[in-house]
Amino acid sequence: MRKSSYDAKNKTRINSAIRAKELRVVGANGENLGALTREEALAAAETANLDLIEISPNAKPPVAKIMDFGQYRYESKRKASQMKAKSKVTETKAVQVKIGTGEHDQILKAKRAAEWLSEGHRVKVDLFLWGRYKYMEENFLKERLQRFLKIIPIEYKVADDIKKSPKGFTVTLEREGKAKFLKVKATDAEKAPKIEKVEEESETKPQAEKSKKKSLDELLEGGLI
Repeated sequence: MRKSSYDAKNKTRINSAIRAKELRVVGANGENLGALTREEALAAAETANLDLIEISPNAKPPVAKIMDFGQYRYESKRKASQMKAKSKVTETKAVQVKIGTGEHDQILKAKRAAEWLSEGHRVKVDLFLWGRYKYMEENFLKERLQRFLKIIPIEYKVADDIKKSPKGFTVTLEREGKAKFLKVKATDAEKAPKIEKVEEESETKPQAEKSKKKSLDELLEGGLI
């Protein structure tokens, strides 16, 4: 006869540790053996050289299954892991970009967004505007945000379309299907001149040298940024 035991972690009784006088027993092949006395159930388990495991102690009568206890623990652990994965709490992560965000930073932010999406989280992408950028043409600003979305290297869908926010424009994404990662080519958004860099240089150079550089307005009008 196999050893009697009580698995404290899973609160499971096996073999002679089972106290119920009558049990509804499931056989080793999943067949219903019906209601058996404790002694009959133990004898059936011993004949099969397996354990008698009380799987539903609160049922009336309690339900027991004839199977190897090691296999039972493995299957229980696997099912618990699956349930935990399915019940994983999703969050809304946030990525912030600016019109003048450089290529390297854009790529890093896009990869981070892709990782969060692959984990099942939603991702809110914010286009942060400050100063005069708040008053630019709306379609132009939306196009800037769409350029960034195109370099996110994963399949996604738009959960909440582009709209105005207190700090600029925002859009919310969520994972599409099984999170297939994509190879994304360099886009115009990645090659665009950095607005902040243009502004910094114009503030530090002498007035004569400033005139040789294109102003921010010229860049905007020419569609370069």
